Amino acid sequence: MNVLDAVHARRSIKRFDPQHEMPAADEKQLFSAALCSPTAFNIQNWRFVMLQDRGLRNAVRAVAWDQPQVADASLVIALCADLNAWEREPRRYWKNAAKPVQEMILPAIDQYYRDKPAVQRDEAMRSCGILAQTLMLAAKSLGYDSCPMDGFDFDAVAKLINLPDDHVITMLLAIGKATDAPWPRGGQIPLSEVMVFNRFE
Repeated sequence: MNVLDAVHARRSIKRFDPQHEMPAADEKQLFSAALCSPTAFNIQNWRFVMLQDRGLRNAVRAVAWDQPQVADASLVIALCADLNAWEREPRRYWKNAAKPVQEMILPAIDQYYRDKPAVQRDEAMRSCGILAQTLMLAAKSLGYDSCPMDGFDFDAVAKLINLPDDHVITMLLAIGKATDAPWPRGGQIPLSEVMVFNRFE
């Protein structure tokens, strides 16, 4: 499936086949694509918490409005971000770059993020949002459906997955084989309502 077809075909699915197990080759393709997602300064601040344990999945479902996809999807991922990825050996993010590039980028990373918690959090949300879209489109291209989720108790899930203090959960993402067709699209507002030329009036 080409990218534009995947964009138009992708829908948020709530009902998945609980018996379906994703082949390892497909999972490898999905996460190979995920690792190509862009991040500012290439800091790769996303962290994938794969919810594999059935007991854990049921506990998460209980704090996620009892949504069935948490238990039934082939993959359920807590998309998290390390708020301090920018300072964890940042040279490794640019190990393949020429020395002059490293000498320019590494101080810039420090200057951009140090003592700026709002910038660190904003970057986490942007990075994981881009990552989620990469995963959902890659999944669709492989014949899977998906559902990004923020309908859950973030603090409760953080406790369940033992989230470090310097990490945040951005969303849950369910991926698997749909058992029900999606509802018709709810209705897209016209492009003229969302596109602004040059500046707001």
